[in-house]
Amino acid sequence: MNLWNTKRVFGFLTVVFLVHSLSGALSSVVALGPDVICNGILGLYPRQRNICREKPESIVTIWEGIQKGVRECQYQFKNGRWNCTSYPTRDSQFFPDLPKGTRESAYLRAITSAGVTHAITQACSRGNLTNCSCDRSKNTMITDDGWQWGGCSADISYGLRFSRLFVDASHPSDNAKGLMNVHNNEVGRKIVADNMEMECKCHGVSGSCTMQTCWTTLPSFRRVGDILKRKYENSYQVEQVGRSGRNRKLILKIKKTNRKPKHSHLVFLENSPTYCEFDPEYGSLGTVGRKCNHTSTDTDHCELMCCGRGYNTHQYTRTWQCNCKFLWCCTVRCNECSENTEEYTCK
Repeated sequence: MNLWNTKRVFGFLTVVFLVHSLSGALSSVVALGPDVICNGILGLYPRQRNICREKPESIVTIWEGIQKGVRECQYQFKNGRWNCTSYPTRDSQFFPDLPKGTRESAYLRAITSAGVTHAITQACSRGNLTNCSCDRSKNTMITDDGWQWGGCSADISYGLRFSRLFVDASHPSDNAKGLMNVHNNEVGRKIVADNMEMECKCHGVSGSCTMQTCWTTLPSFRRVGDILKRKYENSYQVEQVGRSGRNRKLILKIKKTNRKPKHSHLVFLENSPTYCEFDPEYGSLGTVGRKCNHTSTDTDHCELMCCGRGYNTHQYTRTWQCNCKFLWCCTVRCNECSENTEEYTCK
């Protein structure tokens, strides 16, 4: 079962299909009308729905960013008991989420927030959105190294602002889970911003490169996912505490300390379940029926994946055309090759 692949997805993709069935993404959004689009999307919070109405052309890009995050999450956790799937809830109809504030929830929020930041910034550079384009604020500057800012630098500042405005709108600041999500959202965005790259093009007689024009580009999203996976493995458990003074406000502190977590740390509230059994309270689908590898030394080993319940062995024969030769003229003659293979699934 793919992540949150339920009525939420169907309802939204119906709208997206209507948009892309018409000629031109932006003109199609305008033609449909923002109310038609935004009211048809399940799981949006009031502030998000307002943003959708104000900038309806951005909603497809937001969805692409969420899916970018989901795909990366599934890649990073493909060999684990939790493979970035969950039992869907009302709160996860648009943005994927887990019911409890676990490490996995921390990663999921960070990677989808990063995905929206990445997708919005990329769409700006490509001219797909009306309210942004390239970042040309440095284009007149020449550095001491003899290169000049130019080209189409990615406007990461706009991507960060938009992601904060839209993604964080679904999280109340009066409870621990909301504070945790907002914190982890920002960690994901920070990874994108901190890993921006620079590309340059040489100018000069006969390729002498006497002058370079350089611009900033987004990091590969795989790099973002890898960095966040390491942060997931070193995440900090936190607890909610009240701030003293007239303007009492809830904040997060690292558990059993008086220290606030750093802005670069992923944080979680409670320990993760084993993910061995189906448990909607934690968003766990269990591992019954999951494929495993009985020779692996990783977390997909059958003993680990199947939680000691054992596994089933499935034998089948795979056949295909092989050793093909072209005969003059004009036929192709092939042999038929076959291979006996086994597949293992958890009981």
